[in-house]
Amino acid sequence: MLQIAVWCLVVTALFAYINHRMIGLPTTIGVMTIAMAISLGLIGLDHLGLSAPRQYEQAMMASVDFPGVLMRGMLALLLFAGALHVDLARLRRLKWPVGALAIFGTTASALLVGLALWKILPLVDLHLPLAYCLVFGALISPTDAVAVAGVLKSAKVPKALEDIISGESLFNDAVGVVLFALALSMIKTGEIPAWHDGLLLLAREGGGGIVLGLLLGYLLYGLLRGVDSYEVEVLLTLATVMGGYGLADHLDCSGPLAMVVVGLVVGTKSRTRALPAGTRDHLERFWTLMDGLLNTVLFVLIGLEIVRVSFSLGILAAAAVTILITLTARAISVATPLSLLAVVLDLPSGGWRLLTWAGLRGGVSVALALSLPGGPEREVVLALTYCVVVFSILAQGLTIQRIACTLAARTESAQPPPT
Repeated sequence: MLQIAVWCLVVTALFAYINHRMIGLPTTIGVMTIAMAISLGLIGLDHLGLSAPRQYEQAMMASVDFPGVLMRGMLALLLFAGALHVDLARLRRLKWPVGALAIFGTTASALLVGLALWKILPLVDLHLPLAYCLVFGALISPTDAVAVAGVLKSAKVPKALEDIISGESLFNDAVGVVLFALALSMIKTGEIPAWHDGLLLLAREGGGGIVLGLLLGYLLYGLLRGVDSYEVEVLLTLATVMGGYGLADHLDCSGPLAMVVVGLVVGTKSRTRALPAGTRDHLERFWTLMDGLLNTVLFVLIGLEIVRVSFSLGILAAAAVTILITLTARAISVATPLSLLAVVLDLPSGGWRLLTWAGLRGGVSVALALSLPGGPEREVVLALTYCVVVFSILAQGLTIQRIACTLAARTESAQPPPT
């Protein structure tokens, strides 16, 4: 494990340096692009007969349990760090759109993507059972809080839309995991689960995660109030996040949602000056650094995972169709609740377009695809997932700022001139 950790850190530092000095892309996108380019180069050498470099990288990536590393380690830290900087007062004002997108939007998108793939993939000579299509819809529909946070830092998104995007991405993981579990049960049992099973699972995962997060959040806040030591503060937060995530897993409730709630509680209390100024400063500095480092490592791993994906011309054609289906489903699932809430929301006209394009997918989708049982269907789902994730990060992530600027210009021109 130490060798793997050292290998990841050295590679990440090297790629970050190359991107900073020569490429100039946002750090997360830049390191992922470099990792993908090197991996594709090794795949090309393999086709030319020089297979040793690719085999070495495949062995290294196989030694990294990507689903375990992300879902049982990095994700807890990243979600807590992201929630720590969310303004709960603004999030409360946007609870209806955030809730509608996280619950209705994710569910509608998963069903639309799954059913559309089941009907359309045979047209490109690729057949995937309905259960696997629904599994793909469930794992690809939730927007990734880690990917979204990494891109929003460099994009000038209108504040209200930024809060909705961030809030949705933090809370829709619980819904996505429930949908993924229900679809996965179809693969294992061959039966369609009853709707009340889904509601019970959502109540246990979501409700349990929220309750556990509140308990841990207020416990951590109470401990931090009586401490003015940098080392102890950091240890308390790390222990709460890692231990709390493990406890949530043991209790069969949503660990990601619990860590989001812990971060919201501690972040809100610290901004109301209930914590000493030194404590606030220490926590913000440490978790900002932790967020940046883990984000960069994660995107490097996403780029390197391409060596474990099987591609063909048929898969690439199906991936192009899948990207269109995913974007269309995202647009429908975003535009519908926002249009119903238009009376009570003060959002820029056409904001649903930005929300659609900002629906990035990331490491969570890849990790869930890698956790599927082995077989040819898994390889198809993994390849389609990887293509959608890469497209969302590169194509959508690099152009979201341009779309945000266009929306801001239109909004400003539509406002009446001052009298």
